Amino acid sequence: MVLFKFSALPRPFKTLFVLCNAFIVVFVQTPAWIVIYAPPFMRLKRGWSLKRTIMVKYWQRATFLSRTLGKISVSPDHRALVPQQKGAWIDPVPKELIVGRIKDMAATAGVELIHLPGYWMDREGSEVPIGAPPRPGEKVVLHLHGGAYAFLSANLQDLTAYLGRGLMERCVSVGRVFSIEFRLITTPDNEPANPFPTQLIDALTGYYYLVRTVGFSPADIILDGDSAGANLALALTLYLVENQNREDVMFPSPPGKLLLLSPWCDLSPIRATPGSSWVDFAHVDYIDAGDTQEKAEIFCGPFGLVEAEINPYISPASTHPSLSVSFKGFPRTFILCGGSEMLRDQIRVLKDRMIRDMDEENVTYYEPADAVHDFLSMTWLEPERTNSWNEIAGWLTQ
Repeated sequence: MVLFKFSALPRPFKTLFVLCNAFIVVFVQTPAWIVIYAPPFMRLKRGWSLKRTIMVKYWQRATFLSRTLGKISVSPDHRALVPQQKGAWIDPVPKELIVGRIKDMAATAGVELIHLPGYWMDREGSEVPIGAPPRPGEKVVLHLHGGAYAFLSANLQDLTAYLGRGLMERCVSVGRVFSIEFRLITTPDNEPANPFPTQLIDALTGYYYLVRTVGFSPADIILDGDSAGANLALALTLYLVENQNREDVMFPSPPGKLLLLSPWCDLSPIRATPGSSWVDFAHVDYIDAGDTQEKAEIFCGPFGLVEAEINPYISPASTHPSLSVSFKGFPRTFILCGGSEMLRDQIRVLKDRMIRDMDEENVTYYEPADAVHDFLSMTWLEPERTNSWNEIAGWLTQ
């Protein structure tokens, strides 16, 4: 009840609350943390530096504020195209491509097919017209951003835009990055909205645009996502694989490569058992188990969390005995996992299942031991960050 009241506060009061907390963190908590964690044996994890420990404490505090207050500042969303960016309105995906179980679930959830904003990122010094046909040998990245399906944006000023820039810097064949502004599961006022399978349909809208409108071959598409975006990338790939041989509807083929960064791949009810990553890294990672569970419930909407346990589009790493999932037909995949993140156990389950169905040579897995969740944006988390980028770059050029 307290969390609900805080999230319902008017935005000016939320801003004031955040400013007060910032003052406390800078002038009270930071000095205290420096004293508490100065001895190496007191730090969050053995071997961590004092700087890394304090930076993680900052991120943990930000997660606490996010859960307590909901959306503090409103990011651009699917309702408007951000001005002065390389964006365009993308036509809805043809309704004929919404089939089978997803069609039935979309009807139950009241999902409509709508126009969505999409944003292009070019290589530095390049000015490619919006939606220009691919150049010979050009690869394109379809990026699906993280944020627990409730936060962040596809626009180029958002935090997650660093992923597209990093991929273009490290892979010369990647000429452009395209991001689709899929609908979030909460409104600017923190009310539930747009449950599953809304985001899957929106991701399909972006993919269909790249193939049918812009003209990219699916083999030249690198589908990437971080955290919830990686969950969505898995769902989209599974949907394309399962429907690629239909006789009644011509589906685009699956992408050429799949890049999964700290994938949130099991939205089932959290079981924080002793020895699990949910318990072992609760004090080390910055994500919040309670908040993660709440977002999963909103995402599942009218279907409830029971659907997350058995639906491969939602939880391909669920360990529920009724879940049936196959990764046969998936493209070559790279999985990045933080060795100290709370999602580690479920990501390892995903990795083992993909190797089972795809063979080990088609699945590249990298897990730096001291990294936390979705860490590629954290310039202070070195050398794990640079080493991970190097591994990704090597994989992209194979």
